[in-house]
Amino acid sequence: MVALTTGLLPLVLAGLLGWTGAVKAFGRGTARQAPKTALARMLRDSARATTVLRATGAAELLLAAGLLAAPGHPAPGVATAVLGAGFLGYLGYGRAAAPEASCGCSASEDAPVTWRAFARAGVVLAGGATVATAREEWWSPLGSRPLGSAAFLAVAALVVVALSADLDRWWLLPLRRGRLRVFGHPLLATSGTGRVVPVAASVELLEGSLAWQAAAPVVRSALLDHWEADGWRFLLFSGVHGQGASARPVSVVFALDAGAGLDAPGDPVVRVSCVDADTGQALALDLERHPVLARRSLM
Repeated sequence: MVALTTGLLPLVLAGLLGWTGAVKAFGRGTARQAPKTALARMLRDSARATTVLRATGAAELLLAAGLLAAPGHPAPGVATAVLGAGFLGYLGYGRAAAPEASCGCSASEDAPVTWRAFARAGVVLAGGATVATAREEWWSPLGSRPLGSAAFLAVAALVVVALSADLDRWWLLPLRRGRLRVFGHPLLATSGTGRVVPVAASVELLEGSLAWQAAAPVVRSALLDHWEADGWRFLLFSGVHGQGASARPVSVVFALDAGAGLDAPGDPVVRVSCVDADTGQALALDLERHPVLARRSLM
């Protein structure tokens, strides 16, 4: 198993660095995300941060090519380990100096730095150090142990996906939505007039509600997803809960009557829940600045 892992690590690292490098070097979102990163604060210039991100992406692509083209040579592994160490140092700075900023590791996420970013950088560091001492070509295990190689690569891909916050929308959010549909939601109740209301109308109705005013300081995104269950329409947003070192990425879910439209009389019945994006733990919203809300049913 050790030989299999060591032999296939260059392939895993090349896939990881090739993906993150291509997104940073050629992705349209790099310039848009750069001002939101800790790198922009470090360099005090969004344009320079964009340049550095693209240059880092190009370096990652070169390392990915080196890991594939020069098996058994220590240089690509050493360079990969150095890159991982640099990522860890940068993440440490970002977590300390700008805890609410994103790392820009793949130039496509808005979430602040969490343990997953450190873990992924640690994988790059440890993997590079291991590859630097290996002498086996990465294609050898593919030919001699195809089933074991396929299983290892599948597990490695799952680990990389689990450590990548920007991929959550492809697997974690649908998984949570499915869990709510199967096991129900604590905010479910009977309601509704039976009429079909456009989602845009529900969002507009939500943004004028007291529940939105309470959660507005936490919300950091536009509408990410929506679904209906038992007469309720659920609207999902991402956000950041807390400040400074205690800041953490969260999912903010609003629930309102699926049949309530802009012509509904009075204030809409809206409930909101805030859930830690990493642990799934429910978090309380600060209602002290909204004394009227304390008399409302907000969970």
